[in-house]
Amino acid sequence: MFGKSYLEKHGLTREEFDIILEVLRRPPTEVELGIFSVMWSEHCSYKSSKLHLANLHTTGPQVVLGPGENAGAVDIGDGLAAVFKMESHNHPSFIEPYQGAATGVGGILRDIFTMGARPVALLNSIRFGDMGHDKTRYLLEGVVGGIAGYGNCIGVPTIGGETTFHHSYNNNILVNVFNLGVVRKDKIFLGRATGEGNPVVYVGARTGRDGIHGATMASTELSEESEKKRPHVQVGDPFMEKKLLEACLELFKTDSVVGIQDMGAAGLTSSSVEMATRAGSGMELDLDKVPRREDGMTPYEVMLSESQERMLMVVKKGTLDQVKKLFNRWGLSAEVVGRVTDDKTIRVRDKGKMVAEIDLQKMHDTTPKFSRLDSPPFDLLKRRKLDMKSITEPKDLNETMRSLLSSPNLSSKKWIWRQYDHQVMTNTLVKPGSDASVVRVKGTKKALAMSLDCNSRYCWLNPRLGAAQAVAEATRNVACSGARPLAITDCLNFGSPENHEVMWEFTQGIIGITEACEALNTPVVSGNVSFYNQTGEEPIWPTPQIGAMGLLDDSSLVVDQFFKTEGDLVILLGETYLELGGSEYLATIHGMEKGSPPSLNLQREASLQKLLVHLAHNGLVGSMHDLSNGGLAVALAEGLFGPNKNGGSRLGLEIYLNADIRADFPLFSESQSRVVISCHQSKMDEILQTAREFKTPAKLIGMVKKDRMVVKLNRAPVIDLETKELEEIWASSLSSLLSTSKV
Repeated sequence: MFGKSYLEKHGLTREEFDIILEVLRRPPTEVELGIFSVMWSEHCSYKSSKLHLANLHTTGPQVVLGPGENAGAVDIGDGLAAVFKMESHNHPSFIEPYQGAATGVGGILRDIFTMGARPVALLNSIRFGDMGHDKTRYLLEGVVGGIAGYGNCIGVPTIGGETTFHHSYNNNILVNVFNLGVVRKDKIFLGRATGEGNPVVYVGARTGRDGIHGATMASTELSEESEKKRPHVQVGDPFMEKKLLEACLELFKTDSVVGIQDMGAAGLTSSSVEMATRAGSGMELDLDKVPRREDGMTPYEVMLSESQERMLMVVKKGTLDQVKKLFNRWGLSAEVVGRVTDDKTIRVRDKGKMVAEIDLQKMHDTTPKFSRLDSPPFDLLKRRKLDMKSITEPKDLNETMRSLLSSPNLSSKKWIWRQYDHQVMTNTLVKPGSDASVVRVKGTKKALAMSLDCNSRYCWLNPRLGAAQAVAEATRNVACSGARPLAITDCLNFGSPENHEVMWEFTQGIIGITEACEALNTPVVSGNVSFYNQTGEEPIWPTPQIGAMGLLDDSSLVVDQFFKTEGDLVILLGETYLELGGSEYLATIHGMEKGSPPSLNLQREASLQKLLVHLAHNGLVGSMHDLSNGGLAVALAEGLFGPNKNGGSRLGLEIYLNADIRADFPLFSESQSRVVISCHQSKMDEILQTAREFKTPAKLIGMVKKDRMVVKLNRAPVIDLETKELEEIWASSLSSLLSTSKV
């Protein structure tokens, strides 16, 4: 029965099976084997990453709750906390893009409201193969449709994110979803089963066969057989989730709930095991009481189903009637399926028969923890070698600008975010399209800013530096809105940890994240590891996605990236160096993905971010825009593509640069810790003086004009284009590419 193929189906090795025999001191039942297989899967146990994750910077005075629960929580004052997390739904979204992405949204929403917080903002980072790949258009349309279909229906605004196209994601797309909610600090609920004899209550949708082995599937590589795994992809119902959300938030106002957990990956198994293990308790389950929507389901199927919109909660004795009455009023099931015990054992019965009995402490203590071998890629030095003389200077920088702004990664993503409802709840202050998205905190003067970032090309060339840069850029974008960065969440997407080179990328990435978080005082409060993002021998490029959040004490002081008024001055903060390695310019214009990524001085970055917050707090700036992909020239153009507030005519720029160097280098260098700001002429002296106090280089480089973007180097025009033309190229390119790409 327990042959090699049978164990492989469960994602277990022979060595792991031998440990199971030691824990149980007998052969496992089918249900027990299923429980071990999902709880010891990479997706649930983090067995290849746990040793390294322990090194992350996770503490600080602002941290209310760090990693280990459904989401992290950060103090935002007034007795409130921001609760947030990012999760991946990569494999399901490749196999079935609409439902995979939709249920990814549903899952991250439950992680937040499970803790008592009302979700107020969704963001996403989605990555696809190149535009010429056979499935890119199909996958993009399905994923965007799924995100929109779920988020729009449930009434939580999708306010921002990022989208990237690259051939490394041709056969393994990434769908990372971020959610943030707000809760009173003294009303945070945890996923713990305490109180011997307290009822264990199943609430929400009925259980079906969808999603069985979903956690195991997420812990293996994709292959040509992956299309056959559609039954492993869950099916979501946002209207059911809306009822579940409101019912749970209403219940939290009572004194009934002891602990609550989303039935996410591994469903009833993970929720029951994790709640009891965290509390050091035990649990008895009676599967006969589990509401089902399909006949003939086996105990194995019931325990491993990943049907959506379900919760497991422990309630206080004597409150059961109140709980049932509340959920029935919302048209939802609320059934007692077990009770809490004090013996650290989970027991599962079906029709009176014991189908599983496992010592949770032993299962937890024997969970495999791998210290995997790692080594740098054999061609790493070759990747980083870049002869600057091999970069041919473009003859026409106007044409270069057109090409960059029309490229998939730099062109407007409005085709995507216009499908999302980003203004429902009426809290959105800065909608998609700026450096950070911002929502007000109702009932206060405060606002929260959020941004998702990661340059996977940097991480491929130097994972330690690239991961640190992802933290720096995400927090810098938050600071560009005027918000003080408080903390981050992460979603660490990598190939197979059994690949020594992938494991080296991962360990280096952890070091980079830790260094940046310590320097910028932005601890990691939650996150997710997604391994096995590869097909055959082809892993994705390392993608340690970072989600940053920050606080504005006064929402009226929020800043966006767009130039506002003709006559405003344009100032460049930070230093520009000759750094084209890993740049979008090098890849798009010259077809080269090589070199060393830009250097990053974290002390300078910290000073810059403090300066940005100070400038916004004191009302000194009209706009602030981070320089990232495409460098200075692209950032300047993007600042012109905002809402028109200039009497009907388009804004333009006149920029003066001085350098003893060819023009493409300063225009497209991606040197870090740089921001373009604009201000009224009367504010310039104070800004320059303040920048000196914060030890940040600042230089006047031009003025906001009308109609044209003109950039001069040593007084000679190198770019001279109408704003209208630039914006039309930028705005229409993605939809044009999609209309001509393969279906």
